[in-house]
Amino acid sequence: MTTSTIVQAIITYGPVSRASVAKMTGFSKQTVSEVVSTLETDGWVQTVGRTEGNIGRRAVVYEIVPDAAYVAGVDLGGTKVRVALCNLSGAVVSEITEPTNPAGGTDVVGQISKLVVEAAARNDLPTEKIRVAVIGVPGVLEPDTGHIRMSPNIADVDKLNFPALLEEQLGIEVIVENDVNLAALGEHWMTQRAGYDDLAFVSVGTGIGAGLVIGGELVRGATGGAGEIGFLPFGADPNEPESLAVGALERATATSAIIDLYRRETGRSVTVPEIFDASSVGDTVASEVLRCVANQIARAIVAICSVVDPSCVVLGGSIGARHELLDLVRQEIAKCFPRPIQVEPSALGVHAALAGATSVALSRLHVAVFAKGLPGTKIDVPAPELKTFQQGVA
Repeated sequence: MTTSTIVQAIITYGPVSRASVAKMTGFSKQTVSEVVSTLETDGWVQTVGRTEGNIGRRAVVYEIVPDAAYVAGVDLGGTKVRVALCNLSGAVVSEITEPTNPAGGTDVVGQISKLVVEAAARNDLPTEKIRVAVIGVPGVLEPDTGHIRMSPNIADVDKLNFPALLEEQLGIEVIVENDVNLAALGEHWMTQRAGYDDLAFVSVGTGIGAGLVIGGELVRGATGGAGEIGFLPFGADPNEPESLAVGALERATATSAIIDLYRRETGRSVTVPEIFDASSVGDTVASEVLRCVANQIARAIVAICSVVDPSCVVLGGSIGARHELLDLVRQEIAKCFPRPIQVEPSALGVHAALAGATSVALSRLHVAVFAKGLPGTKIDVPAPELKTFQQGVA
């Protein structure tokens, strides 16, 4: 615990002197000096100069060595898989994206492993320095089996031990978490929204889901299914078999729903971006389709706010991030809820889940290395500046 407490002070306030660390932690200067010397010898901290403006001898200041280790964040979606490698400062140092393997199952496991290695090779990063991987998945991990439930857009991930197979292929610790949960953590960790103890992140894209941060902590629920709002019983008929598999609300709000609604009215099959473009130039059918979708999303947000009353709702995802949809959602909320709801666009865009994965991975890495994995230990890794995180993104 001594080492982890000292490391926590260095990563939070560095560059910082040993005397300052002693004051912050309550440990003696001798103890701090011994721990810092060991950390420096092992390559985890480095000197970065001396204090300025003090009378007498200037003190040496230390910070964490950013490239001493790396973590991998993976955002696995129904259409794309994105992998980012981050250093100990939380900056993305390499990123790679490609379409999700439609075969699903073990093929997707192999794809993720391949992309982690390719991301490292792209910037000449030694793969042995990658210590932890956090995978965001569009579903719920079943801890006993490793199966991923409620993920209809990726085939056969409900039939294999997903984290175990990844650990076997990567040779490192792998943590699997719901992708929207990670996005909520990312927004809370890296943006001004960290000032909010209660936040809901609603993602609309290939599917729809929500992540809840209440009292500064992620809410998973008894079975890990908190936030699976795609199964809210409205939008489509919740009693139909397809709703049981996909979710009634998801059938009325996500990518396929928007495309189907437009095709039903026009006979033409076009992409979601094309529908947004058509609406912007006066296509009344496209505009009505988006308004109907916004109405359903607004209902979901109202349901969340009626139950947990978050300080802020963040709207994200490939569709939810569109400002045209955000404006419509705000209008629809005002029609059906008696008080204002603060709804904001995602500050991180498609990198929200990667940011959350980075925060979880860095915290886990620090606990494993500096607290020897001691149960109950928590090391809060401060978020980098937004521009620092994004400077390496693709």
